[in-house]
Amino acid sequence: MKRIHAAVIGYGNIGRFAVEAIQAAPDLQLAGVVRRSASAQAEQPPELAGIPVTASIDELGTVDAALLCTPTRAVPDMAKELLSKGIHTVDSYDIHDTLADVRLELDETAKRHGAVSVISVGWDPGSDSVVRALMEVMAPAGITYTNFGPGMSMGHSVAVKAFEGVSDALSLTIPVGTGMHRRMVYIELEDGFDGDAVKQAIKDDPYFSRDETHIEVVPSVEELGDMGHGVAMERRGVSGKTHNQRFSWSMSINNPALTSQIMAAAARAAVKQQPGAYTMLQIPIMDFMFGNPDEIIRRLV
Repeated sequence: MKRIHAAVIGYGNIGRFAVEAIQAAPDLQLAGVVRRSASAQAEQPPELAGIPVTASIDELGTVDAALLCTPTRAVPDMAKELLSKGIHTVDSYDIHDTLADVRLELDETAKRHGAVSVISVGWDPGSDSVVRALMEVMAPAGITYTNFGPGMSMGHSVAVKAFEGVSDALSLTIPVGTGMHRRMVYIELEDGFDGDAVKQAIKDDPYFSRDETHIEVVPSVEELGDMGHGVAMERRGVSGKTHNQRFSWSMSINNPALTSQIMAAAARAAVKQQPGAYTMLQIPIMDFMFGNPDEIIRRLV
């Protein structure tokens, strides 16, 4: 069995779990970790002992696929750069309104360089997208409500940390019902910054402008941290001409652990696709799985 050499780009919450997910996969080989703090003088975390850690993917050996464990807004440019090197990319881009356009941009780059990009891979968008699609297959007419949380939103937390004047941040998603959510945002301010001005800038950001958002300045964000999250989805609809069909899906999760697990599976799926950019909806589920297809069919069908 030829193992897929996968690199982890970024070593935040998702990057740490991505390393573990790759190490646990029988058909993946950890090529190394790329992080900004990598240098001969920089002290690396003890769990990375014996693992190549560099400031550039060019310093690693063979890399078949790169898991982009970076802030969402850095994904498009970073993916294009790696795709242009012929490296497959997997990301967890999570801005729902723009991901379809980002896929089209990456599709052109990937095809030009004979590479594959699997975008918006995680649990939402990602595995929840697949569940929503299956629900719609079962009841083509109807409505689906996706209720997130309660729990920490990594994408939203990272987005808040990028605002000028914010030294640390935590964004919690609280389900209100029928697909509506409340954002509870806790921030630590850097010295000299006006809390009201920072709060307004956050509320105006596309990440938060569509939801009810409450922001509180706290002395320590670290004391509030919890990586737990979850989702409850429900669809009510019609199968053929028969009404009152009702489906539900729920889970409670460790957010970064699940995201990175699906990203590792997407690295496996990437090498099986023709050049281009794909969401999870466009790839056969079996391509994400390790093992003989016939045996998987016997086990699951």
